[in-house]
Order: sequence, then C-alpha cells, then structure tokens
Amino acid sequence: MLRAIVLGAGAGGGFPQWNSAGAGCRRARAGDPDAAPRSQASLAVSSDGERWLLVNAGPDLRQQIAATPALHPRPAPLRNSPIAAVLLTGAEVDTVMGLLHLRERHAFDLLAAPPTLAVLDANPIFGALNPDFVRRRAIALDAPFDLLGLRVTAYAVPGKVPLFAEAGADPGVAEDGEAIGIAVSSDGGTLHYVPGCAMMTPALRARLDGADCVLFDGTLFDDEEMIRLGAGPKTGRRMGHMPMTGPGGTLEAFADLRIGRRIFTHVNNTNPVLLADSPERAHLRAWGWEVAEDGMEILL
Repeated sequence: MLRAIVLGAGAGGGFPQWNSAGAGCRRARAGDPDAAPRSQASLAVSSDGERWLLVNAGPDLRQQIAATPALHPRPAPLRNSPIAAVLLTGAEVDTVMGLLHLRERHAFDLLAAPPTLAVLDANPIFGALNPDFVRRRAIALDAPFDLLGLRVTAYAVPGKVPLFAEAGADPGVAEDGEAIGIAVSSDGGTLHYVPGCAMMTPALRARLDGADCVLFDGTLFDDEEMIRLGAGPKTGRRMGHMPMTGPGGTLEAFADLRIGRRIFTHVNNTNPVLLADSPERAHLRAWGWEVAEDGMEILL
C-alpha cells in the first residue's frame, strides 16, 4: 500500500504569507476555519509506514516534521528519523531550503535531476549536509527505479530555471529537467506529484491519463491574478505555472483525462480557492478537483 501525507500545500511564502495583508491571509491569521493555513509545498510517501521519502524540502520543513507523528524519531537510539530519502523536483528556494534542517548527522539519500544537483553543488551552504551521511544521487529521467519499497519514475515537465538564477530576461520554458514530476507506486495505485508545471504537453497528458491520483500545480486561479491584485508584476505562466482557469488552464487541460483523484497543491496565498467558502472553490469542486491541505493523507 502507498501512503502519502501532504506536509505542505502552499506556494512560496505559505498561507498566510508573512508580509501579505490580502483578504485571505487576514482571515487565516484570525483563525477563520474556512481559511486553513498552508505551509510550503512538500509531500511524504511510504510503502510501509516506517521508512519515508520526502518530496521537496521547503523552508517550513522543521515545523512540518513536528506536525507529522509518522516522521517523529522512534524511542531509540537517541538520534534517529524515519526519513530515509529526499527527492527534489527543482531548485527553487521553497524546494531546497529545508535541507538545512536535516544537517544533524542523519544518514539519508538526496535525489534530484542533474540541473538541481548542480545548483546545490554551486552553493557552499549546502555543504552543511555532511557527505559522510548524505549521499547525493542524480536521477535519470524516464527510468523507473526502486526506493524504500516504492517504484519511482521521475520525468521532465515544462518549467523554468529558479527565479534567483534568472539573468533578468525571461529565460523561456524548458523541458530539460529544471522542473520534474514524479510517479510513485507500491503494490497497486500510482500517485503523480507535479508541484510546478508551466504548460500541458501531449506527452504529459499521456503520462497522467489513467493515474489513480494526481497532485498538480495550483499556484494561481487565473494567469493575471498577481498583477491584478498588486502582488507582483508577473503572470503565472511567466513564473512557470499553469493557471487553473482560462484558455489552456489546468481545468481545461485535465477535463477529459481519466484520473481517480485530482488535487491541487502548491497554492499561492493570493489564490481564492484557499478559502473553503469561496465561489472559486465551488467552481473547482464542480470540475472534480480538491484543494490539498496540510496533513491530508492519501492511501492507494
């Protein structure tokens, strides 16, 4: 059986974002039950409930581990963790910074596509992960491999280089491993995790069709959302994220795919679907979509 726990379902900055006075963030700070907080996107997956694979390690990882009993140390020895591996889907700040919480001499494998490992290798701060304990492993795309009783396949999705690596001009969308999705299975159903994707392609459609569960990039409700709200100067697509709605949006792209559960994750604090009582959330439900929450569990 495959067990997955959503450690965080928010985009960069989480929800509420520390410096946002948006209506949704104000409701979340006030404890409104229809505006449940989200930490930054990450997923834990296991085949046996004892050894866990983390998919992405965001800045909120320490609190996510504290909030997830399955990831707590066992009674002995003094220092231990059920976290046995970490897989990165890209090198954005909200994907890799949590690695620095895992520097206390705990042995685990760190897996990523070559472009992401190159970013880590180029930044000396990640040397805090002692190579005597943390083994970095390059993932070959489209090549299934076994890990902790799981069958894992990593594949490139359309994406962009990390924002901090842009040289000013729009680098354009690439499909060379800067952003990846993963398919994970264990004695049954298959779960896909794609927290960042710039557009749908025929190859990605074919890959996702028939999946038991897909957790997919839900950053923005519409492409102009951040510009319209005064939260930023870029569209969703310019940042490397498909919008949920509009021509070429996710609802349209997934409409005829055969998928058991379709769940949005990596949801930005400006996105009104974070509010359970919003008409936008109702719109998603009508299309058969759920919105991930921190602590959500999925069994396949």
